[in-house]
Amino acid sequence: MKPVPVGTIGTFTLVVAPEHLAIRIDPSLAPVLSTPTMVSMMEMAAMDAMRAYIEPGESSVGMAIDVEHIAATPPGHRVRAEAEVVKCEGRRVDFKVRAFDETEQIGRGTHRRAAIDAAKFLERVKPKQKS
Repeated sequence: MKPVPVGTIGTFTLVVAPEHLAIRIDPSLAPVLSTPTMVSMMEMAAMDAMRAYIEPGESSVGMAIDVEHIAATPPGHRVRAEAEVVKCEGRRVDFKVRAFDETEQIGRGTHRRAAIDAAKFLERVKPKQKS
């Protein structure tokens, strides 16, 4: 992986649809954007920030995430996640992540990803696969 410059920003957007709602996880939950969906969006934004710096044959994996989901978002709202590189050390990249709906900031936190050799990674996983 080429070094990812501090300040590089990646984004990911979606319109909140039924499959993104917390109620899909458990019927007792509210019909609003689920926290797992917001976290996934933040990871996608981080991957977007790294995309131009990943070499052929490489990919990235999430290593850590620490976020707060601070506001609810109903169906139909457009949601945008942003990931800003705050540190790049070797194959590890640290991000400040945030998410917004059409009205306000809905999430914030940190995320770390690592660039990997895709083939070597899959070889290490093979022993865990069931035949």
